Amino acid sequence: MPQPDRLQGFPFEEHNAEVRAAWAALDAGRPTRTPSVLGANTRFMLMNLAASPDGPDWRRYMESPDFMFESQLRFQRWMRFNMLQDAPLGLPDAWRISPDFQNTYEAAWLGCPIHYPEGQVPCTTAGFEDCPERVMEGGIPDPFGGTLALGLEYYERYMELARGREYLGRPIEPQMPGWGWGSDGVMTVACNLFGPNFVCMAMAAEPERLHALFEFLTEATIHRLHSWRRRYGISLQLDNWCYADDSVALIGVAMYREHVLPYHKRVYDAVATPKGRGIHLCGNATRHFKTMCEELGIVMFDTGFPVDFAWVREQVGPNVRIQGGPHVDVLRYETPAAVRIETERILDSGILEGGQFVLREGNNLAPETPIANTEAMYGACRRRALGAGQDPAGVLKWLDEHPL
Repeated sequence: MPQPDRLQGFPFEEHNAEVRAAWAALDAGRPTRTPSVLGANTRFMLMNLAASPDGPDWRRYMESPDFMFESQLRFQRWMRFNMLQDAPLGLPDAWRISPDFQNTYEAAWLGCPIHYPEGQVPCTTAGFEDCPERVMEGGIPDPFGGTLALGLEYYERYMELARGREYLGRPIEPQMPGWGWGSDGVMTVACNLFGPNFVCMAMAAEPERLHALFEFLTEATIHRLHSWRRRYGISLQLDNWCYADDSVALIGVAMYREHVLPYHKRVYDAVATPKGRGIHLCGNATRHFKTMCEELGIVMFDTGFPVDFAWVREQVGPNVRIQGGPHVDVLRYETPAAVRIETERILDSGILEGGQFVLREGNNLAPETPIANTEAMYGACRRRALGAGQDPAGVLKWLDEHPL
């Protein structure tokens, strides 16, 4: 049986009001404290026995819109009543969910097969290792075809399932699939399609061949994003747009500048305004941050691990927002005391200069992470930010009165 909700008796209303004020101050450039959040999706719940005692069924999740719909509702409910963070907690005004194909959608749209490894999330395998140029044979795929057509079918089914229904007394408002918003990044998509060995070797030995492939993938990305935005009446260029490209962790700064940066520029200029540009980069990619600030106008980095937070702050200055924190393995396997020590080490590193820092796991919360550890991270951050006795929402008092 599922365990009882952790946040029973929690001051939801006071917490949510204080969190809104903290984020508003941070966004206005006048931060009052460091927010602390948790990056998680349905993977965290489906592979967490406390939340899903029957275990994960990823094939059913990906292939049944009804099961995906119910799973996302359960995931949102689980997070809001169990995982303490600086995000809205408790019942929402409405449940907002959308079709989700995990990290497979972009490579699958371009022709890679989806696989279901035992005990793991769905993934794609390189579908064009034998001949990378095959990906270009049919031209840019239909932006509403293939896997994305299935996503539209799921969205229509979501609308049917939500009509006239409430969940825990709140309406359900399906959202359009997110495939008009972002991309995994040109180098990462290339690695997914052709394999990282080919991409890195071609970058060194056959750059013109790789550039032809990068050109195709960049145009396909821009075409897809613009097509989805036109369909839903959204501006073709968005403020606060966030890109990603985890695979740039494989290369040095000179290679990045020569072979990848021009395509990053093309994508940003096509789909984002200069305001609030961000990027998500897992892995050891911090050597690229200064270049990205100078050449792309990035003002927000969502990081993974490893990160030397003091060095990063020196590189990008006080006005660039950094999101990051303890390694996911620290949160998953260490004690609450060790988590507190690591959290305090990061907060004392110099990363708080300017106040533009958001504490989170680095990066994406591992299933079965003990709640005691996520609360140790959150409590350490809140105490460090507010000081003794300065807790208007009463969250620290609640933590002290409800030890795990």
